[in-house]
Amino acid sequence: MSDPLLPPIAMLAELTHRCPLQCPYCSNPLELMKANREMDTAGWLDLFEQAADMGVLQVHLSGGEPTLRRDLEEIVRKLSSRAVYTNLITAGVGIAEGRIEALAEAGLDHVQLSLQGARPETADLVSNYKGALAKKVETARRVRAAGLPLTVNAPVHRHNIGEVEQFIELALSLDAERLEIANVQYSGWALVNRAALMPSYSAVEREIEIVEEARERLKGVLNIDFVPPDYFATYPKPCMGGWARDAFAVAPDGTVLPCHAAQTIPSLTFERFGDKSLADIWADSPAFNAFRGTDWMQEPCRSCERREIDWGGCRCQAMAIAGDAAATDPVCVKSPFRESILALVQDAQPEPESEKTGSAAESFKYRRIGAAPVT
Repeated sequence: MSDPLLPPIAMLAELTHRCPLQCPYCSNPLELMKANREMDTAGWLDLFEQAADMGVLQVHLSGGEPTLRRDLEEIVRKLSSRAVYTNLITAGVGIAEGRIEALAEAGLDHVQLSLQGARPETADLVSNYKGALAKKVETARRVRAAGLPLTVNAPVHRHNIGEVEQFIELALSLDAERLEIANVQYSGWALVNRAALMPSYSAVEREIEIVEEARERLKGVLNIDFVPPDYFATYPKPCMGGWARDAFAVAPDGTVLPCHAAQTIPSLTFERFGDKSLADIWADSPAFNAFRGTDWMQEPCRSCERREIDWGGCRCQAMAIAGDAAATDPVCVKSPFRESILALVQDAQPEPESEKTGSAAESFKYRRIGAAPVT
């Protein structure tokens, strides 16, 4: 018996792939779309109307850098008029004076600001953008001055995992309501840079100790969410709560996806909004139904007691590691491909104390539009 179809409640809108930063951990596709392929304002507004009609309650406005869209205020205003909660995910650099205030006036509900490092030199190295941290701090202050709640997002990897304590102190100093310590997930550009980004097991253990202590100490002051690194886990996380279960993503050209990395699965074909309605894609798209629910599962997932907890884990990770999107997520301790993950973790040895962070730039393949790396 098939699992019941639920309406979507959340949406990731990747409005553009353009971005002033060139982070090597970016999860966007290796072939980034140029501006002339982005869906126009009318298309996005129509999509958001249909999403609200279907029951979507929150939209994460992302990219690339969503503030590069000149129509962002109009998009926010449309979503606000439908009582849809809006979260702006921004790099926080290059935002024009008065833009944050204009977005707040349009009805923006929340801002999520990414930090590539808690020290200026780390932020510059990882983002490949000079003076990034100072600009981000100024953006955070403008966000709070506009009365908007702030989440600080710290994508953690080998080159900034030693700065977790500083990330916590920085989030406090910026009056953030929430800090997300999110260990990098290996898809898109992060998969290409995996060898340069993978932290050691000892560094991850220390990170967990720091986060647990800070959570206890800062209860009621700062909400700290922790996204553990998949490769170091015993069981996988559910893909966006389960493949096409209650959330979806939309690429800059209007392609509707069960998750932001789904296009890495070559056997699936994804449909664009406008060619079909959003409701039709959600309910009837072969790609959305490919891994929805539990009927598709192979063993050991099919008979596992966790099958409706992690929903088989990440299909894109299974594709990347096992070469089969229907395989048990290799992160899972029950997966026949578990040894592949353990070998990758074993290869991530601690950095020598004498190594300088700046030398890492030589091993990064930075994210650039029109320049996909050789893999």
